[in-house]
Amino acid sequence: MGRVGRHLLGLAVAGLTLATGGAAFAELGQPAPWEWTLQQSGSPVMDNIVWFHNFLFVLITLITLFVLALLIVVVIKFNARANPVPSRTTHNTLIEVVWTLVPVLILVGIAVPSFRLLFLELDIPKADLTVKATGKQWYWSYAYPDNGKFEFDSLMAQDKQPRLLGVDNEMVVPVNKVIRVQVTGADVIHAYALPAFGVKIDAIPGRLNETWFKATKTGMYYGQCSELCGKDHAFMPIAIRVVSDQEFASWVETAKKKFASGGTSTYASAVGPTQ
Repeated sequence: MGRVGRHLLGLAVAGLTLATGGAAFAELGQPAPWEWTLQQSGSPVMDNIVWFHNFLFVLITLITLFVLALLIVVVIKFNARANPVPSRTTHNTLIEVVWTLVPVLILVGIAVPSFRLLFLELDIPKADLTVKATGKQWYWSYAYPDNGKFEFDSLMAQDKQPRLLGVDNEMVVPVNKVIRVQVTGADVIHAYALPAFGVKIDAIPGRLNETWFKATKTGMYYGQCSELCGKDHAFMPIAIRVVSDQEFASWVETAKKKFASGGTSTYASAVGPTQ
């Protein structure tokens, strides 16, 4: 195999890797190198978002190919050489009905699953656990009102991986439970975003927003503040550790002691990313 053959083989392998969504690099709950698809789903809401995304992708691809085919037909069939005597047709009832009804049907076909997905995201089922997340400059605080009302801060930890996503204190939740997250801001507008759970909601001072998720797999899940909230906006990660029921119960008992005895982190005592 010559040099050109090796280059072509390398391009083919790279193209295959990209076409499979970077499966070799994919990790649950966090971004992956060369990732250009949606993150791997970890909740029912995200499953529906992925389905809707793929449905729209197929639909718009078919529409684009259809329009391209029409343009090619027009260029080939209706140029001056192939059709020296142009048609003088000014009205066609069938065509006008078709080009009115078909787009309407397409939009209805998009609207139905779209509204169903919005309803799924906004209609919070009966929660097994409530967690309050408060966005601050520039970290998150979590409170567990159902489990002793303890609260702790979660700051980015520079010595933890993945880079810019690891934190000192993760939010911990049990697997296969409906988690209601109450979100607010303490100073400016932040945004609570978890790609693998299909969650993104604003944290607004003086207002309590709510969202939910149900993690279907144990592991670590990462997100970030997705609102431009100040100079350290890029250093405000969200880390959620999903564990079994037994591990969660054990963590709650430990957290009650740890954070009741002054174990809560403070931004002033942490080593800031820009300091």
